[in-house]
Amino acid sequence: MKRNRRISAVAGLALAALVTGTGAGFAATTTPSATRAFDTVPATATAPTRVFHGTLPAPTGLYAAGEDVIHLTDASRPDPWVPSSGPRQLTVTMVYPAVPGTGAPAPYMTLAEAAGHIQRANIPASSGITPQTLSSVTTHAFDGARPQRGKHPLVVLSPGFGDPRMVLTSLATDLASHGYVVALVGHTHEDSGETLANGQTPPCAICDDPARLDYNVVAASRARDESFVIDRLTHGNTAWRLAHLIDKHEIGMAGHSIGGASAAATMIADPRVRAGVNMDGSFFPAPLPGQINRPFLMLGSADYHSAGGRDNWGQAWAALGGYKKWLAVTGANHPSFTDVDLLEEQAGFPTPPLDPERGIVITREYVTAFFDQTLKGIHRPLLDGPSPNNPEVLFQP
Repeated sequence: MKRNRRISAVAGLALAALVTGTGAGFAATTTPSATRAFDTVPATATAPTRVFHGTLPAPTGLYAAGEDVIHLTDASRPDPWVPSSGPRQLTVTMVYPAVPGTGAPAPYMTLAEAAGHIQRANIPASSGITPQTLSSVTTHAFDGARPQRGKHPLVVLSPGFGDPRMVLTSLATDLASHGYVVALVGHTHEDSGETLANGQTPPCAICDDPARLDYNVVAASRARDESFVIDRLTHGNTAWRLAHLIDKHEIGMAGHSIGGASAAATMIADPRVRAGVNMDGSFFPAPLPGQINRPFLMLGSADYHSAGGRDNWGQAWAALGGYKKWLAVTGANHPSFTDVDLLEEQAGFPTPPLDPERGIVITREYVTAFFDQTLKGIHRPLLDGPSPNNPEVLFQP
């Protein structure tokens, strides 16, 4: 997540505001010297336009994934990045265990969100990625699907800096299929655009202003976002029609990149979050001993997040006081824990050494196993040690 860790020389000039090493983004790079095709297509290129049909992997659990998009306003505080816009507004995708065969296929993004992402990532038209094709990526989630009965643990998901919430859709739908209610939070003014209740899709307000990019402040602000979302989903007159599905005593949080840092920040600030996951993100800041004594999973790329690596994971690991696991994934890059690498592969662009579908499989399996064990009390042998089915996953330290 450190600035410029995953940016090529060309991308660093054109796209540093999008990725800055903190999010996945369609322009993220495998290594600092590897330039993605998104960044190298000449402005005068005459290559024929591709046909892009993006499809995420189907969920692997017993249930279908239902989806609702809700809009929340925190009247207690102004927007931290654009105070003139009024109270903090958030768009949240709720994904829940549903009855198969009900509901209508849910879009990946709104057209405005897709257009903002394409513009922010400087994706060329020759890729075949247009607002129409990006918004219509097959998600395997269904709008208005009939929910399964009973109560289910809540998992809050937070994306990387610069990334819209949708890049964690494959994880969200899989968690829902295994019996979790998922709140996928869009952090307004911190990414390429989230469509708000008024229909507006504001762009990133701080991506192009390095002087304002204090990631400790961003992580702390996100912790306030997450706690507010939990409040609205679990207390009194809630903002979601299916809030009765949530077991408010079993709440977890996972995030990618700075979203992972915000998972730790939220756990420190909010004792309701009983288990947390950081997917390939630096800690901003690393927790101090005694601040997190609840279960925590650190899941990252082996090149950067192995024991003795360059990041502050070793410091965080030593401070964590509860049940904890540290897993390093061989061949993974920063976006391997999101939808991004798979969609780039489907668009014909180069991918990291780790097959993009394997990245999604590994992320789903270990995150779900972790929450099964910590929120549902179901022992998952997958977390006990190395697995021959997942040779890429190295247990640390």
